[in-house]
Amino acid sequence: MSAAGEGARSASSSPPVVEGGFVEVQPGLRLHYARCGDASKPLMLMLHGFPEFWGAWRHLMPAFADAYHVVAPDLRGYNLSDKPAAVADYRPSKLIADVAGLVRALGHERCVLVAHDWGGAIAWSVAIAHPELIERLVILNAPHPVPFAQALASDPAQIRASQYMNWLRRPGSETVLAQDGFARLESFFLNLGGEAWFDAATRQAYHAAWSQPGALAGGVNWYRASPLHPATESEPGASGLSLDAQAFTVRVPTLVIWGERDTALLPVLVEGLDALVPDLRIVRLPEATHWLAHEQPERVAAEIRAFLGLGPEGRDAA
Repeated sequence: MSAAGEGARSASSSPPVVEGGFVEVQPGLRLHYARCGDASKPLMLMLHGFPEFWGAWRHLMPAFADAYHVVAPDLRGYNLSDKPAAVADYRPSKLIADVAGLVRALGHERCVLVAHDWGGAIAWSVAIAHPELIERLVILNAPHPVPFAQALASDPAQIRASQYMNWLRRPGSETVLAQDGFARLESFFLNLGGEAWFDAATRQAYHAAWSQPGALAGGVNWYRASPLHPATESEPGASGLSLDAQAFTVRVPTLVIWGERDTALLPVLVEGLDALVPDLRIVRLPEATHWLAHEQPERVAAEIRAFLGLGPEGRDAA
């Protein structure tokens, strides 16, 4: 992975990130995970998005190992985790149950949940459905379902920005994504300035994850299973939804860090969010894109540590 994401610790002092953990989170469904820090400490879960895997967090994980047992899973369908074939197996209820099962399987009752992109979408849903599992919630460029549904139904700019979702939902999209050495997947990063961090080692790690049997189909099945997408000629998408905002209130302390140069998820998606999340802090990063954790890891880590009441790495706040 990229040296640009080393964070505040030097390589010599960073606690190790250990891969190769597996745990059954639901009957017959195992997730692979990496971990960092002492397992006796409180749990922090980090949930990646598309088209990533647990390694998206490799360089941020050590920044919290002084205070937490940091665990980054490969979500259902990705990399080394199980990959059910049916689209129905990627519906939100299943994904929410995966996270709840992971917390409990790791021996905890609650966690700090940090999440990006699709991981963030599920993190919002876990916080709504199971607030008892979440001590604090940290979201990186992932929209709450209510403003996202509204924007996908009525905001022309967000509808245009989200057309890629309908392309990914098409049959055979995973085959196209694998062509030409994963060129289209790489473009998700490189078209947004990823040259600064998507170096040769990072590229190799992502290619290995994308090459796992069934991994690309698993990733796009998240899109296929979700009603949150722009309308098409055959499907109403988000315009067919009527979400009761009261039922989607988030009742846990929440930090949202938003890269404002995100061309897929526009800044309109955080407008009015305080009405849905009473205990909310929003940090806007004007120069960051959708891949803010790769681009500004030290800033992201510092904002999360401040939100958690931690001081500089290695000690708690006084």
